[in-house]
Amino acid sequence: MILSCGEALIDMVPDTTANGTAAFVPHSGGAVLNTAVALGRLGVPSGFFAGLSTDMFGAQLMAHLDASHVSHALCPRSDAPSTLAFVQLVNGQAKYAFFDENTALRGLAPSDIPALPDDIDALFFGGISLAYGACADTYETMMTTAAATHVTMIDPNIRPGFIRDEAAFRARLDRMIAAADIVKLSDEDLAWLSGSDDIAPAARALLARGPKLVLITQGAEGATAYHASHEVFVPATPVDLSASDTIGAGDTFNAGALAHLHRAGALAKDALAAADDALLRGTLDLAIRAAAVTVSRKGANPPWASELD
Repeated sequence: MILSCGEALIDMVPDTTANGTAAFVPHSGGAVLNTAVALGRLGVPSGFFAGLSTDMFGAQLMAHLDASHVSHALCPRSDAPSTLAFVQLVNGQAKYAFFDENTALRGLAPSDIPALPDDIDALFFGGISLAYGACADTYETMMTTAAATHVTMIDPNIRPGFIRDEAAFRARLDRMIAAADIVKLSDEDLAWLSGSDDIAPAARALLARGPKLVLITQGAEGATAYHASHEVFVPATPVDLSASDTIGAGDTFNAGALAHLHRAGALAKDALAAADDALLRGTLDLAIRAAAVTVSRKGANPPWASELD
């Protein structure tokens, strides 16, 4: 099983009613929940760990996980509210306004970290859950502890406007990246983290800090996998954004990458260290094809395995 650890929230996505009135429609989301759901839909044993609310939105999130065959058995529940993210779409690109104070997500504490079941092969971390608060410290502790015995992956999905203490956030990411086996960043995230727009040297600098594989996405151009001995680029699948959006695209990319590694029997530290071009190309190919399906429709709606056959 792959355990995805991070936020679950409600994306309030703009739409119109039948009479043309502007409205927001609640979609289950959150970067890490989206990855867990995409993994479940791709046929990979998938679990999710986050603080979930007992409110109506928490019930919606649990039903969404159930429908995509994702276990939430390890999730602590509380009567704190669910996090809401109101979405503004600008040329198909999503911008967010978060309502996240004193929520079930933020209240996650180190005492909530579960004993990991024996069937967990890898853990995935990321998203706004790493930005600040008790949950950020909790996920860091959980990852750095698990990294000794499990494959770990991180996608920080950096949102600068959400960061309260940049120095503390950068220090946390430094520690978590050093502990990770796989790091995924968008080109924008990499530039923010490294201070450079020169992708290849910045990605290789991350490799030098400990990860075995660094995946960098470049939007409509494609993605590159950086390994200690080689690198592989795969172009993006063209998608018409006129009637869709990019919500959940990067999250689905993460799931596609992990799904291919799982199917190839490569979710092990030694296998990742020895990854060849074929493994990296297959990893990027499934990640990109899965993300393209998500981009082709509204909201974070990852594909099922049958849609990629």
